[in-house]
Amino acid sequence: MRAKGQIHKARNQRFKKRAADFEDRKPFERFPWWLRVLSSLPLGAWHAFGTFLAFFLDRVVGSRNHIIEMQLAACFPDKDRAWIKATRHAFYRNFADVSVEVVKAVTLSREEIDRRVRWVNEQAAREVLAAGHSFIIVTSHNCNWEWALLKLSMFGCPVHAAYKPLKGRFGDRLMLTVRSRFGAEMIPARRLLMRVMRYKGPPRAIAMVADQAPTSSAIRYFTQFLGLDTAFFVGPEAIARAGKLPVFYFAMRREARGFYSIEFRPIAAAGEALAEGELIQRYAAEIEALTRENPADWLWNYRRWKVQRDAEGNPHVVKSGEIKAPR
Repeated sequence: MRAKGQIHKARNQRFKKRAADFEDRKPFERFPWWLRVLSSLPLGAWHAFGTFLAFFLDRVVGSRNHIIEMQLAACFPDKDRAWIKATRHAFYRNFADVSVEVVKAVTLSREEIDRRVRWVNEQAAREVLAAGHSFIIVTSHNCNWEWALLKLSMFGCPVHAAYKPLKGRFGDRLMLTVRSRFGAEMIPARRLLMRVMRYKGPPRAIAMVADQAPTSSAIRYFTQFLGLDTAFFVGPEAIARAGKLPVFYFAMRREARGFYSIEFRPIAAAGEALAEGELIQRYAAEIEALTRENPADWLWNYRRWKVQRDAEGNPHVVKSGEIKAPR
């Protein structure tokens, strides 16, 4: 049974950034020529390189192996060392494929994305649009979340997608260009709620990937996730409440190399009366179920548990991401 979640407000903000700088960043008018040339190589060639990349990151570099194995062991305490190691290898293969598929996304056509990513159970979302209403999509770092956004951009409605600006200006603008290729409008996550409240246009999809560690967030919600006390962003719930919008979870599954399916899973109805944190708990449960189904498809090389609570229940940031024994 899931323990009752809790909301915590951070007293001090150590991660304030110059918002004006991020607001000035726009997508490139066109990709650099060298990137277009590289991306034009067949996807099969990129996947072949992905096989080498996985081996190199896993067996040669190995700098993230400790983080991956520590988090897998904490989330799957019933698994033995052989399973942890095999899952680490499988993770690197999947992560490498996603990495090269993002490069390929620079030149991938709409038709190719449509062929490689298929919808499952999307009718409920289409009915929301047909009734003249917007909806929220929340997804997670399972499979290829970048291709998921490109697929959503072809759903037949405007797409407003939240994103966390990267520190490097060039890399940030490059990813903005990739993500907005098919018309999605990228909005800094801190500005999304304001944009939702002020929006007067046609029905649209509001997309968020909100399973990262909320290290810089002023408000965090703690709940059980993969057996651990875990902090989440409260943005999805705040936006759903403010806009009285239905919420769907994008459950993305790998069907074959370079082929995926996305299932629309409803987790909140429009205007539903929810207890504080209930939507976040439902979201966490969906991610957990999908990750347990295929653990190697989640982003294990990311230090997910950097925000932890001490013995008094006060949250703090642990830069190393080392996981303490569950309380």
